[in-house]
Order: sequence, then structure tokens, then C-alpha cells
Amino acid sequence: MAKLIYCMITSLDGYTEDAQGRFDWGISEDEPVLAYINELCASVRTYLYGRRIYETMLYWETAPTGADQSAAERDFTLQWKSARKFVYSRTLTEPRSADTWIERTFDVEAIRQLKAESAHDISVNGPELAAQALAAGLVDEICPIVCPVIVGGGKRFLPDGLQLDLELLEARPFASGVVVMRYARR
Repeated sequence: MAKLIYCMITSLDGYTEDAQGRFDWGISEDEPVLAYINELCASVRTYLYGRRIYETMLYWETAPTGADQSAAERDFTLQWKSARKFVYSRTLTEPRSADTWIERTFDVEAIRQLKAESAHDISVNGPELAAQALAAGLVDEICPIVCPVIVGGGKRFLPDGLQLDLELLEARPFASGVVVMRYARR
């Protein structure tokens, strides 16, 4: 049975984007962090996306993989291109990447079945979609990638009112101040 993993960047105060919708304070140029995220994502072969994060991630569909790219960027590009992608959107009419399906609603039973039938792990991306998966009890691991910044407001990494008992699996600090944590639901 596959694990459903929620892994995203977040500010120290718990936001995936600031009040203006920006997340450029994230980890885009932090090679050691990117390489570690690739290790974490190596088991993932299916991504569940909300529309907005899917549109952001579309960069990887055509990202260069030449010698001028870092090893971490090349590795993630290849991982992303080879994965299945399910995009939950009421407005997108067709996918803009290979191995991608558009879904109108988040079907809890379909995700349970996907987990049961998948040989590889699944990643849920986007705080609103993750909130639905968390509320349904589908998420097995939560992996905040905490950036050393306080943004003061915006879109929350975790939804209000969520209560979970977690076990720390790993905490890895980086020289840049980023800390990646992995928690499992008890």
C-alpha cells in the first residue's frame, strides 16, 4: 500500500505563500535542500495537485536537463516527467503535461483505492487539496520544508481546526537555515 505524503515549503510562521500570493522566499537556489527533496520524492510516482500549484509545477514539463542545470534540477525534472499527475480543478479543461488527468472533485474513495493499488508513494500538493486529504484521514506523512522567514500571513500550510497526533521520523537542518521535517500519523 502506498503512502500519501504532504510535502511543501512553508514559512516559519506556517504559510505556503504570503498575503500577496508569493512564495519566492522559498528554496529555489538551495542545492543541498533540493537534492534532499529529490531523495524524499524518489518513492513518489503520483502527484495530486490543485490547479494553482499544478500551473506552477508545469515549468518542469519543459525544464532543461543540460549540463548547465544543477544535478538536483535535472533529477527532479526527470522524476516529475515520469510521474502521473492528477489535477483537481473546476476550471482547467485539459492537461498541459504528459501523464496528467483533470479531476473536477476530490473523491476520497478514489484516493483510498489509488493508495491501495499503488506500488509507489503518492504526494498531495497544495494546502487546500491537502486540507481535504487531511480531513479525510488519507495523509500518512506530513513533511514541512521550513524556510527561515516569517511572512506574517497568507495561505496556511495546515488548515485551522486540524488535530493530529504525530511521530517525528526525521528532522534535517541545512546551512541555509531551512529545516526539513518528516512526521507520520500515529
